[in-house]
Amino acid sequence: MVEIFNDIRKIYEFYQPCEELARHVEFISESMPVTDENINRAEKTLQFSGVKMFPSWTPTFWINLGPYYYLASGKETRVIKSTDDVLLLRDGTVERLKQANDHIFTVKFRPGGLEAVLGISQPKIAGRVVNLNEILPPAFLQKIKQPMPAAERFEVMQQFLLSSYKNKTEDYYLKFVTDCIGNYGAADMQLNTSQVAERMFVTSKTINRYFNKVVGLSPKNYFSIIRTRTALTTWVNQRELFTPYDFGYYDMSHFYKDVVKFTGRKLSSF
Repeated sequence: MVEIFNDIRKIYEFYQPCEELARHVEFISESMPVTDENINRAEKTLQFSGVKMFPSWTPTFWINLGPYYYLASGKETRVIKSTDDVLLLRDGTVERLKQANDHIFTVKFRPGGLEAVLGISQPKIAGRVVNLNEILPPAFLQKIKQPMPAAERFEVMQQFLLSSYKNKTEDYYLKFVTDCIGNYGAADMQLNTSQVAERMFVTSKTINRYFNKVVGLSPKNYFSIIRTRTALTTWVNQRELFTPYDFGYYDMSHFYKDVVKFTGRKLSSF
């Protein structure tokens, strides 16, 4: 299964965090075991060998509730044992190669959310697969991995994040970056970095410094990821209505070029 091109959400149960956390946590989810009850919602596990995801720059916990699996990140493929739990920045393409009885619990933060909630700088984990034992208390990880209904596990995680919340008074830099992203989206992704900077009454140098501090990436590159993700999703779901101009592209060749840069493959290969 390939993100955007396939509906990878169908194999997960999703939970939305409370209002206080929603500014920083996009979602919490748990993969569904393939049973008679959900066989029509989730594809049979053996019908696909992996889940491939593109860059998003969203720090993500993968807590392993099942057996080992293989994780391909960059040029490296590693074994994630049943006792291993990891944190990824999702700053590159990553693929989880599945086992028949995979069971993964996921917490996906928004850009900058990991620092806001747990005080961990996002740029410092770039290019790494971090052992969650370095981030979360081992006793808590053991608790969250105990057998329990998915909804109960969600509540346990949510209460832990609320109790750990490091930055309830929103950080200036994070608020600035969040407002920039909001302005870019509100303008239908038609703005360049200089134009976003003008709307925020700062220089291009300042907006670049703030994005690199919070996200670990320049605003130009981050906005390109947002635009390509959004445009590609529309192209997949509403191809007959798709026009590249709606997303700030000059023409279809401009859009195709970004897709290749983002996915590493031509659209025809999908």
